[in-house]
Amino acid sequence: MKFTIIGLGNFGLALAEKLTHLGHEVIGVDKNIQKIEDNKDKITHAICLDCSYQAAVNSLPLKNTDVVIVAIGEDVGANLLTTALMKKMDIPRLISRSSSNIHQTILESMKIKEIIKPEVETADRWAKKLTTSGMVDSFELTDQYSVVEVVIGGKFVDKTIEEVGFNNKYNVIVLTIMKNIREANKSGVLKKTSKFQIQGIAKAETILTEGDIMVLYGNNDDINKLLKD
Repeated sequence: MKFTIIGLGNFGLALAEKLTHLGHEVIGVDKNIQKIEDNKDKITHAICLDCSYQAAVNSLPLKNTDVVIVAIGEDVGANLLTTALMKKMDIPRLISRSSSNIHQTILESMKIKEIIKPEVETADRWAKKLTTSGMVDSFELTDQYSVVEVVIGGKFVDKTIEEVGFNNKYNVIVLTIMKNIREANKSGVLKKTSKFQIQGIAKAETILTEGDIMVLYGNNDDINKLLKD
């Protein structure tokens, strides 16, 4: 896919680097030339432009762009101007960052359907990780549904997905298993650290091993019920 990310602050740059690493074409845009020079080798393309002006937006290579993300955070005025100009460009998918409730209200009044709130979303994820036993990470798809990573333990160990009955008993789907792989050093001794390898789409006969991570999808209430077990 082809992404254009406007605003290479901490959030915008991190997102641009991640998408580039995943193999997507990313155009990073910022009005600060130093940011462009410092990060031009980290993403596919880096352009120095102030996109709060129509002429600058018109000069962007937006042809065949799948997604435009206005990631400007500190300068709310620049964010709103850039978002408004981008909305006129007939972009297939436009996403804008919000830095406050008022900012979000204005974006919603502009009919922006997808709004990112990175600080709030990060706080929510950490709150879940800190207060929910066994949870490694989570991603909210809506207010009611999430994808979560959970360490396998307790009564689920050595059972198959079918035996546990995730779908029937908990109304939760196991998407995949991330296998805990311990690596050995040159002397053949297992390292204290390990890494996780995704095992592909989970099947009914997949056996759950202690310490591995299962990736679940479902309603938040149903996931919480499963985690309590």
